[in-house]
Amino acid sequence: LEFRRVLFRSEEEVNQEIERLQQVYENNQYQRDRKKEYPSIEEQLDTLYHQGYDGWKASIDEVKNKYPKPGEE
Repeated sequence: LEFRRVLFRSEEEVNQEIERLQQVYENNQYQRDRKKEYPSIEEQLDTLYHQGYDGWKASIDEVKNKYPKPGEE
């Protein structure tokens, strides 16, 4: 997450910053979607134990493929 102190000289600059932040928020929607669908840490560890790395990776890739990063579709 990016934090920065900004001094705005005009309402136009404020509106431009609002638009920029809205775009950042929209571009990161995939992260919020993925977070809701990833298995819990406990489930991931269980998958690693019972199915190994390949089984764990397959479960993670399923979510990543469902919600790709913008530009990776």
